[in-house]
Amino acid sequence: MEQQTTRRASFKKIGMGLATIFGIGSVSAMTDKEKNAKKEVVGDIVTDQDIPLFSGAVKHGNTLYIAGKGAHVAPFEIKAHTEIVLQELQKELERNGSSMDKVLKVNVYLADLGDYKGMNEVFRGRFGKNPPVRTTVATYGGVPGKSLVEMDCIAAVD
Repeated sequence: MEQQTTRRASFKKIGMGLATIFGIGSVSAMTDKEKNAKKEVVGDIVTDQDIPLFSGAVKHGNTLYIAGKGAHVAPFEIKAHTEIVLQELQKELERNGSSMDKVLKVNVYLADLGDYKGMNEVFRGRFGKNPPVRTTVATYGGVPGKSLVEMDCIAAVD
């Protein structure tokens, strides 16, 4: 019985040692890539009184961050606004070397939680067979402007 315990303990120590070696190597490789990655503004910079307020899109390494897109036009109907917003996200993604299939995370902001079902009808299937993670909230006081929905996203870039 003691021999089995000793053998098991030895294998466990070897496994832990290998995991440590490979874990440190992975962290080191990721750190080297991160050192070379630089923030790059790739979208319009929105200004307020000639002072930069926020960027429309930013790349950092192989990741693209897209600021919220809204639909500030008539008709004021959730399905129409959702379609416009998704089209705007798609244009920005493709302009920067990504696609709807490469979106990792989407945040959806609704002016009215009652529009959740209608938004989902248009949203469903737009990001391929492996959809991104998503957070959906109804905003207190509504979405800025006249849009019924606003979305931002994070995507991978080749």
